[in-house]
Amino acid sequence: MAQSHRSSIRFLLNDQQIELSGFAPDLTLLDWLRLDRRLTGTKEGCAEGDCGACTVLVGRIDNGVLAYETVNACIRFVGSLDATHVVTIEYLNRPDGALSAVQQAMVDHHGSQCGFCTPGIVASLHALWLAEPNPSDADIERQLQGNLCRCTGYEPIVKAATAAASTIPDAENDRLVAAYDQTVAALTELADGARVTIESEHGTTYLPADLDDLAELYAAHPEATIVAGSTDVGLWVTKHMRDISPVIHLGHLDALKAMTIEAEGVTLGAGVSYTAARAALTSMFPQMEELWDRIGGEQVRNMGTVGGNIANGSPIGDTPPPLIALGASVTLRHGATRRSLPLEEFFITYGKQDRKPGEFVESVAVPALDDGAFFAVYKISKRRDEDISALCGAFHVTLDDDGQVASARIAFGGMAGTPKRASATEAALTGQPWAWDSIEAARLAMSQDYQPLSDWRASADYRMVSAQNLMIRFFLETCGAPVRIQRHPAMAEA
Repeated sequence: MAQSHRSSIRFLLNDQQIELSGFAPDLTLLDWLRLDRRLTGTKEGCAEGDCGACTVLVGRIDNGVLAYETVNACIRFVGSLDATHVVTIEYLNRPDGALSAVQQAMVDHHGSQCGFCTPGIVASLHALWLAEPNPSDADIERQLQGNLCRCTGYEPIVKAATAAASTIPDAENDRLVAAYDQTVAALTELADGARVTIESEHGTTYLPADLDDLAELYAAHPEATIVAGSTDVGLWVTKHMRDISPVIHLGHLDALKAMTIEAEGVTLGAGVSYTAARAALTSMFPQMEELWDRIGGEQVRNMGTVGGNIANGSPIGDTPPPLIALGASVTLRHGATRRSLPLEEFFITYGKQDRKPGEFVESVAVPALDDGAFFAVYKISKRRDEDISALCGAFHVTLDDDGQVASARIAFGGMAGTPKRASATEAALTGQPWAWDSIEAARLAMSQDYQPLSDWRASADYRMVSAQNLMIRFFLETCGAPVRIQRHPAMAEA
């Protein structure tokens, strides 16, 4: 039971303390900034977290350190802002009123034309400027993945980011640095550990006090919509106009952000964001680095969570295929009761998971690779960055001392109604030599595992041929010798 209750959220907006109550569960930060506060520098473009015109900074204390991250205000709900510091473009100039280093560099290097996307770009580059004193071009490009500009082009914007890096953020040239201690003190005071309940004519918003309070609250309200990063639920509101009330927010719960890294593997709390999980997972599984940097843009990776990607059960989620291939397990909690099961068994059919009413994903455990194991994950999409997968394939194979396949775990997203293992393909490989003839038999066996659908992302034939070709790619990357690739019948008929 929560020790105390509040009926309002409290946070900082630029240099003001805000207290809000009575707002709708689906009120977005963007609408509140523009309509209620008249801070119209932050723009609405796509309303789905894709274009970055709505980018703002949100600061939160994590293990005693105040850190600012870029977020998409268009799909971020106001209810998630308790004990945070929201910073908009209007507050990113210097304490003396002059342009910030990033703003001035954008002017000097002609980084803006129409200007619609510029506030979001400045916000993204400001976050990078604060966090990285000497960014590489790759760092800058990764930071800008979630900011689309169709007028200027990125060359002058990248030059502006590089130029800004020559100025070190300090109390003289940055408001956030100047007010750091004051902000930490204010946010610490606001984070009082209370359960928050916001009632409105449009529904109820809950912020549980802690993990036990969440379990109690969700068991009592199993009809509630769980919101972690809102990168998916936000679109339910902005694109589908769905009623999501009542809402239970998780993003403030430190217990769900815990990570354990051991020789046996990695355990992630369900509230660990993609950004926070990156270092832990890629240090143990470097093969996941390219995939991880293609999950949304930086804003989406800052907001979205690994647990949320699993819990929503999407057949095209990016994280389940590699996690299934690695043999991950998921822990579910209902009240005080916990149970664990292999991740692959969590997905039952399209839109249905092995999750009881009032039960939530608490953590996911990913075992380490055995010495000498082969592992890879590949994402196929129309656009390289910030795009939804047409399919995502993960391969995990171990060989015995004779060079034969001792075990195989292969999983795909986008090929069925759920993320799904390729059992027939695995059976065709197991016990066979790691050689071309075995690969040819295995890729043909994929037609027994999957009957993909055609949609606007890809046709069924394209998905099947691509999945089979990924099997070849995985083999070529692990066998160390070229082979002659035969043309697939479906391609020959095209």
